[in-house]
Amino acid sequence: MNIKPIRSESDLQESFRQLEKVFQAKPGTKEADDMEILVTLIEAYENKHYPITPPDPVDAIKFRMEQQGLKARDLEEHIGSSGRVSEILNRKRPLSLKMIKCLHKNLHIPYESLLAEVHKVANTKHNQKSRATLSGI
Repeated sequence: MNIKPIRSESDLQESFRQLEKVFQAKPGTKEADDMEILVTLIEAYENKHYPITPPDPVDAIKFRMEQQGLKARDLEEHIGSSGRVSEILNRKRPLSLKMIKCLHKNLHIPYESLLAEVHKVANTKHNQKSRATLSGI
């Protein structure tokens, strides 16, 4: 078998075809070694070209709410007042460390999801104040 680096989609498809031929190889054989090399090359290519990133924290919270049949009111014990919950769910306020710990502990939302970059954060007075403070203004 001629194994080479994967540099394109056509190379990837060819590697999958080769992998199909050796997928059931017995351990300790040359075919098993080829399979291991192909899997490593395919994983490296896919990780580079098709990375899977954790969801946005708000999306993770909304997904867990949907899974558990929760309403915004149910988040108050984890996040704070109804106004605070609304600000979080509408991306007008970032999660605090205390909120993150509470959501992780009680709703079992992974830290990597809660700490991921928030998408589409609204440009509110609170965020402008935070940016001004961080920039030393």
